[in-house]
Order: sequence, then structure tokens, then C-alpha cells
Amino acid sequence: MGAQYYTWMDRGDGVRLAYAAIHGRKPTFVWLSGFKSDMAGAKAQALAEWAEQTGQSFLRFDYSGHGVSGGAFEDGTIGRWLADALTIIDAQSDGPLVLIGSSMGGWISLLVACARPERIKALLLIAPAPDFTERMLADEMDDAARAVLETTGRWERPSDYDPEPYVITRALIEDGRNHLILDKPIAFEGAVRILQGQQDDAVPWAHALLIAEKLKSQDVAITLVKDGDHRLSRPQDIVRLTDIAAELADLVR
Repeated sequence: MGAQYYTWMDRGDGVRLAYAAIHGRKPTFVWLSGFKSDMAGAKAQALAEWAEQTGQSFLRFDYSGHGVSGGAFEDGTIGRWLADALTIIDAQSDGPLVLIGSSMGGWISLLVACARPERIKALLLIAPAPDFTERMLADEMDDAARAVLETTGRWERPSDYDPEPYVITRALIEDGRNHLILDKPIAFEGAVRILQGQQDDAVPWAHALLIAEKLKSQDVAITLVKDGDHRLSRPQDIVRLTDIAAELADLVR
């Protein structure tokens, strides 16, 4: 995806957020990326192509510290990236929305849905990871990692998806506790579709079942992909993804 496709907007403090919009029929689908991912990934690209081909409105963006947006990754928290998402959504879209959240983007999507209930009509969540700072990162950290995090304010976590380690900050963990959503009912009543690989080594597939249990919505369907990994970016996974997007477009329209 070349730079000519991006547009930038100042979020109000001098940090520029990058976004790309396709204008078409409503609802507008909004892509929310995962932790250290961006809007140029395979799934976001495939959805943009689907939107172009079908005349569907589609909006994608990079959180601060991600992709081509400004800001430093280590300054980011769940609350900061939620604010980035709301800034882009409020300024660059109108009318009904369907949010597509991948991994951490699933957490952000659920938070956005609760913050803008009048606009969010449906959710498509891919290996969603709400509360991952408590439910997943905490399990990965041994005593030495916790000591480093407490002493220095940062822990370099090895990643299977990047040659460089992911920097986990104390601020990310502490702010995450202010945005936990799986300890109570999730007040969203629109349609929800969840795609989850059973070979996912980052988000246990049982996590999707817990999300479904917590949602107030009665229109929740989970597709478990037995041989699917965390990325769910294979050709057959992309077909599932765009088929579900088309289903939701017809449902919400």
C-alpha cells in the first residue's frame, strides 16, 4: 500500500494519525488492527479490495506508534489507542458502522462499541484479545520479567511475529486494568461474529467462548477454524472473513 493512499489528521496534540477511506454505501466497515500491527496487513488489504469490488464504505487507520502514524509505540496504552480509534471514527465516518477488530483490535472494538452504541451496529472479531494485558501477558511473565518491569518500567517480550521484541510497559499493564471488560456483562446488543483459530498460540480459543458468554447480544456466532493460527491470513481464512463481512453488510443495510 503506497503512501499515496494515506491521509493524515492531527489528533489534537501534534501527533498525526494515518487513515485510508473508501467511500461507498453504508454501513461503513472500520478496521482495527492488533498490537504492533497496522492497516497494511493482509487481512486489512483483502477487506479493502472487497470493499472496492462491492462498493462498500471502508475505513482503516493506524494507532499512534503503529504503521505510518506518528507517536512512539512505547507511549501507547489501551486507553490511548482507544482514544485514537474514537478520534478517527468520529472525524472520518458517519452513519452506521461495522467494526472489524483483529486480536487487540477486538478489545478496542468492544470498547468503541460501548462508547458509541448508537453508531456501532455489528462486530466482526478475529482472534479477539480483550483483557490480554491481564489474562495473557500476566501468565507469560516470570518473576524475573516482573522484576524488570517494576524496576525499569519496560519488559522486552520475544515475539513470534517480529524479529524485534515487543516492549511491554508498566503503563500498558496499569492502564489496561482501567479498561477490562470480561469481568462484567458487555453492553452490546448488535450482531457479533467471531473468527477464531484453534491452533492460535497467542489467544486461546476458549477466550472466544468467554466473550460470547459476556456479550448481552443474543446474535453471536463463533466460527472455530480447527487448523487456524492467530493470523488467520491464509486464502481460505480470507474467504471466510469477506463472506462474513458480506453477511453483516446485508444484515445491517
